[in-house]
Amino acid sequence: MSLDKLKLSKPLVAAMTDAGFLTPKEIQAKTMSRILGGQDVIAVGPEGAGKTTTYVLATLMKLKYAFEEAPRALILVPDADHVDHVLEQFKLLNRNNTFRILGIDSRGAVDTQMNEITDGCDIIVAVPDRARALYLKLALNTNKIQLFIVDNAELIIKKGLQLPVVELAKSAYKSQHVVFTEVMHEKFNHMVSPFMKDSTATIEVDEIGEKQAEVYQQMLYQVPNFRTKLNLLTLLMSDVEFFDKVVVFVNTRLTAQTVYKNFNHTNDEEFTIYRSLFFDDKGYDDIEDFKENPNSRVLIVANENLEDLDITGIPFIIHLELPEQKETLIQRIVKHGDEEVVAITFSTDIELIEVKKIEQAIGQRMDVMELPDDLKIVDAASKPKKKKSEEEEDNSERGAAFHEKKASNLKNYNYSAGTKAKMTYKNKKGLS
Repeated sequence: MSLDKLKLSKPLVAAMTDAGFLTPKEIQAKTMSRILGGQDVIAVGPEGAGKTTTYVLATLMKLKYAFEEAPRALILVPDADHVDHVLEQFKLLNRNNTFRILGIDSRGAVDTQMNEITDGCDIIVAVPDRARALYLKLALNTNKIQLFIVDNAELIIKKGLQLPVVELAKSAYKSQHVVFTEVMHEKFNHMVSPFMKDSTATIEVDEIGEKQAEVYQQMLYQVPNFRTKLNLLTLLMSDVEFFDKVVVFVNTRLTAQTVYKNFNHTNDEEFTIYRSLFFDDKGYDDIEDFKENPNSRVLIVANENLEDLDITGIPFIIHLELPEQKETLIQRIVKHGDEEVVAITFSTDIELIEVKKIEQAIGQRMDVMELPDDLKIVDAASKPKKKKSEEEEDNSERGAAFHEKKASNLKNYNYSAGTKAKMTYKNKKGLS
């Protein structure tokens, strides 16, 4: 497809060509006509898909003429680095400086930024909290906003900036709304639902890189929070026959202690910790000792200050938390010889961004697993429960993930978490 198919102005086509963009990317081809047509759009695509260039082009096309007092496009991004990046893209394509573009973030003084806005600008690129502060000081007039854009929405949510976004979007009630993100999840839907129209188009570009290496079977459990992760881990580990030798990775040694203490230690050797902070915990300083002890089933390992760890020969690798560097996880899941290993990742909504980056890097999607029927999902926003009865106290001692099943779940054909994982694993391998 040529750039002409995007129906851009001749100056923009020339600017794109000079910048080395000779053909439109998939996300541009799928969203440009809708944005130019005035429709609200949610565009989902990985890093490098061309999201920024898409809305820069659309903004320059939509505004048509410049030099009005109040801004007509407001672009919200997560941080100052993203402000700089977007300004560079505008500089690249706004060749004749047709539009006055202003970057707003915490690096500038509020009073100075107020003066810059009141002097007149056409497009504002800003971080949400600073834009909101200027709006509340009556410096940022949102009445003339025609195009309200949120970029890298997943990072804005990760920084906890949803409320400024919603408030600004509602204030620009006459505008068209366009949101770009790498992932969609419950927190994302909660942020955009107050201002996106019912006719909103959702466009997804599922670009995946070429397969880089052979990796172990990948399974992904999506859960709302860390407490539910612990409940799920406890539930999975209750299948003793299936999960016979497991390494569980977390990020810090303090988290490792939390996970270790979470288990009901009826067998002092069954659940262990690698290089524990406390001398009285059952653990190992050498992973080979863990491998050789048949009574030790689960080893909890912290990524913090961790040197190379030889996990060959261990059939289950669980990442309870995603490491800071995706390469750390990738190195552990690269296949060695004919080893049959299952790699399981637990992810909250916020961590899905990193999951997507890992999938892009290995060129393969993780298999999303159904959560077990008897998993206790913790609602972080719920009120504290009343004091437990003696019977409930007895039940809670059986493990953090235990709770009485609902009547609808009292079925003799409900599979255990381990059995479900085993069935999925065999299906992927083509085994009967």
